[in-house]
Amino acid sequence: MDGVGPPLVTPFAADGTVDHAALRDLVDWIERRGVDFLVPCGSNSEAELMTADERLAVIETVVEAADVPVLAGTGSPGYRETLDATEDAAAAGADAALVVTPFYYDHDQSALGDYYRRLADAASIPTYLYSVPAYTDVRLEPSTVAALADHPNIAGIKDSSGDIAEFIRIVRRTRDSDFDPMVGSGGVFAQALSAGASGGVLALANVAPAAAAAVYERHAENPSAARALNADLVELNHAVTADHGIPGLKYAMRSRGAPAGHPRPPHRPPSDAATDRLDELLAAV
Repeated sequence: MDGVGPPLVTPFAADGTVDHAALRDLVDWIERRGVDFLVPCGSNSEAELMTADERLAVIETVVEAADVPVLAGTGSPGYRETLDATEDAAAAGADAALVVTPFYYDHDQSALGDYYRRLADAASIPTYLYSVPAYTDVRLEPSTVAALADHPNIAGIKDSSGDIAEFIRIVRRTRDSDFDPMVGSGGVFAQALSAGASGGVLALANVAPAAAAAVYERHAENPSAARALNADLVELNHAVTADHGIPGLKYAMRSRGAPAGHPRPPHRPPSDAATDRLDELLAAV
């Protein structure tokens, strides 16, 4: 995948059910602002708060509504559940699968490599590795990524470590493979592009899709201008990720007219102090 893809939030109605009409409207709202692909059922989609049937229904709705490629989140702690979800996503029309590292139990790097090879051997669509240690406490080491990059059905990685030095190590070790290194941290997007990223899967692209797309587009012509624009977005990115999380992200999106819906429990709405800060940041973008 090249360019910008938001890890698409899932609009929930006030009663906690998935609002599929709002989801279709959200796909249109974000696509019209210049993103290159969509990522349903990722971390910012609250996928871990949904049942397997709900996740599949979300993927089906996004595929049906989208005019851009769909990279569907299908990862779970277990191999069988992940493979089933990947094949269901393939049948729904997803273009590729984003597979988070197995979590809950401890697995060494050798076990993680074996897991991804076995999954990629069986999957009928390309698989992307997904390393997000802040949520899983599991990190894919650059040497592990490099060993997987030559697999014909492993197409790339979303690295959400936020560690630009580690990302550079991944890029350098996979540059001779047909492999897409994507960054998952909006605060370092321009720097990652300069390091060789093919694109980014960015929570920021849910609330500021046009600005995130502009960073990518400007970088091709003027990397310093792209870095300057990215710097203007760092505080907003931090607010809708580290500071206020998904409830803050959804509030910010609704403030900009996006049909983001409500967060699902145990998430709670952001505090008044949080919304005041988000309003301040949104006014500056």
